[in-house]
Amino acid sequence: MPGIGGSRLGPLGTRIRKTTEQKGLIMIDSAVEKYLSANQERFLEELCEYLRFPSVSAQPHHASDMRACADWLAAHCQKMGLEVECCPTAGNPIVLARTPRTKGSRKPHFVVYGHYDVQPPEPLELWQSPPFEPQVDGDRLRARGSSDNKGQHFAHLKAVEAYLRTGKELPCDLTFLVEGEEEVGCTHLGDFLRRRRRDLRCEAIVISDTGMPSPKHPALTYALRGIAAMEVVVTGPDRDLHSGIFGGSVDNPAMVLCELMAHLRDAKGRITVPGFYEGVRNLKGFEREQIARLPFTESKEARFLGVKQMRGEQGFSFLEQRSARPTCEINGLTSGYQGEGSKTIIPSWARAKLTFRLVPDQSPDQVIRRVTAHLKKVCPPTVRLEVIPGHGGAPYLLDPRGPLAQASLRALRESFRCEPILLREGGSIPIVNEFKRLLGVDSLLLGLALPDANAHSPNETMSLNLFRKGMRMAAVLWPELAAAAQK
Repeated sequence: MPGIGGSRLGPLGTRIRKTTEQKGLIMIDSAVEKYLSANQERFLEELCEYLRFPSVSAQPHHASDMRACADWLAAHCQKMGLEVECCPTAGNPIVLARTPRTKGSRKPHFVVYGHYDVQPPEPLELWQSPPFEPQVDGDRLRARGSSDNKGQHFAHLKAVEAYLRTGKELPCDLTFLVEGEEEVGCTHLGDFLRRRRRDLRCEAIVISDTGMPSPKHPALTYALRGIAAMEVVVTGPDRDLHSGIFGGSVDNPAMVLCELMAHLRDAKGRITVPGFYEGVRNLKGFEREQIARLPFTESKEARFLGVKQMRGEQGFSFLEQRSARPTCEINGLTSGYQGEGSKTIIPSWARAKLTFRLVPDQSPDQVIRRVTAHLKKVCPPTVRLEVIPGHGGAPYLLDPRGPLAQASLRALRESFRCEPILLREGGSIPIVNEFKRLLGVDSLLLGLALPDANAHSPNETMSLNLFRKGMRMAAVLWPELAAAAQK
């Protein structure tokens, strides 16, 4: 694979470092840096005010909180000096905030994407403090939405404020696009992108909604797994039956469902669906080198997760298994009696919810078709099988050799003062493929969350150290990206 500057990629960090020395590193403006340093206490207070909104998009009774949160963000951006629109959709509003434009300017344009909606906080009894009453505990700010995603995109906003308030001209035009439906599938964002495609034409999308392995390993996420979801329903008798009278003569849908699920994976962790691995790319040498740099060991990870040991597809490390290999997961199983005590029945039906995480170049639609065909083939004729397709999202892959990716790595290095890492994430962010399809641009994923940030879990936190460094990273990112875009 061609490397930076035309040579082959050896240790990628070494090649990046040499390139930086040759080209020179753009440093943060001193006035901008002083402004950021002098206003840290206020920034934290403002972030806490933002986090107090229970902007839970999945729960309809929070609809007024969603609108209030969007209004607060729009007013805050306007106070900073941005030109703001609070755009209604069929769901929750989208906030657009632009840096002031100079007529006739030909500056590069970048879009910063974030979301103000958050996951439901339940179970509430597991929180150390109320989820929408932010609490500082040492270096951590604890609140729902602190890392996913309010704290991360707020760091970008504060960096832009530093430019505007110090009179330093930004080398590029910026548009913040902050939506309120990311946690429920970005339901109305695609239509919005189509309507506003002209306004959002840009060089790239910048997203801080991922993570980094540690404060010493800032990361550019260059790959995301895709996803294909489905529900499998097995139906037997038209009612629950007495298991003593009918047991042994009528096929049990719960038993059949378990047998079907067992047909999806073998003892080596390989998925047995014919053609499932078609299109799966093998890792390149530089990718294995980057994975080897990650500060995790299998034993420590098992202790962190509370399992006896790790298990996955044989022939691949646990880090490769969870980021660069496709998976089959049962997300939920239900059938029969679930209450206290015993109820001796043959249940009438059984259901399972499945998701498959996908890697380049797998297709969600093709995977769903192949899994459906496989299940129908192995399903016995004694029951009725229904496979209901769910949501899907394609995998995402960014070429880390590109000029904008390299500019992002330089910004990470300058702000964190250590060598950044290229990261493959196991999760899925389907909207990045929508940005690529509808706007024709790549997304630069520069996450500011640590592995123990508890996103989507009780006691979600944001590292205040990363919040500060994230502002610094954003401040130096814009001149780096602008210079790269103009070459």
